[in-house]
Amino acid sequence: MALAYDPLFISSSDKSLSAIDVVSPPHPMVLTQDELKRIAAYKAVEFVQSGMVLGLGTGSTAKHAVDRIGELLRHGKLDNIVGIPTSKKTQEQALSLGIPLSDLDAHPVIDLSIDGADEVDPYLNLVKGRGGSLLREKMIEGASKKFVVIVDESKMVKHIGGSKLALPVEVVPFCWKFTAEKLRNLLEGYGCEANLRLGEKGKPFVTDNGNYIVDMHLEEDMGDLGAVSDAILRLPGVVEHGMFLDMASTVIIAGELGVKIKHKHITTSS
Repeated sequence: MALAYDPLFISSSDKSLSAIDVVSPPHPMVLTQDELKRIAAYKAVEFVQSGMVLGLGTGSTAKHAVDRIGELLRHGKLDNIVGIPTSKKTQEQALSLGIPLSDLDAHPVIDLSIDGADEVDPYLNLVKGRGGSLLREKMIEGASKKFVVIVDESKMVKHIGGSKLALPVEVVPFCWKFTAEKLRNLLEGYGCEANLRLGEKGKPFVTDNGNYIVDMHLEEDMGDLGAVSDAILRLPGVVEHGMFLDMASTVIIAGELGVKIKHKHITTSS
């Protein structure tokens, strides 16, 4: 928990719908991690303008942003928005909110994507995909003119893998053990463990694309991330990995001192 301010002082019926106000309400209180995520998400939606094609992220933080976009559409603060969802779950959420949807075939260039991240390093490199949607996220966010990442301060790390949580790699189901062993051998110099992600009833977790995920747990800094990325992608059986390198244009971080906005080579605070 963080000592900050109450992000809930604006009700959903407040017609002003000012995300800036959410950052600076009058009554200090202790915020939960989810409330910090909501603050960051609302701040990110300030980048959205009517007429945009939007990449809609997946996960607990991105959900707040999608909710906010739907709210602004209902109140007439935004119009002519088209959303490109990064997962079936986000697609269902957006449809329930009345957000018009399309896909990359119809809109190969996206104006803005908003999504969360599992890790952010000092150079704005990311780990994503612990929710299982890394392939579609990378396709959509890689096609975006601007990619705004929303996190709470717990996601900031000194280096990729620094949280000691999973670096996910999406693999084809065929001979997944063979692929997982190749991944472990490739990264064994960084203290790597490679484990198949399990879902309900102990069965393999299956992505929206029908693939499996091997979660890589690293003890050491990988150093040259570009070289590691290329080596992983060269392995037969690998579909994609969860390192999003040099993709984020802006990272919004909610923490106990308010909201910090990091652009490439620029940092501002709210």
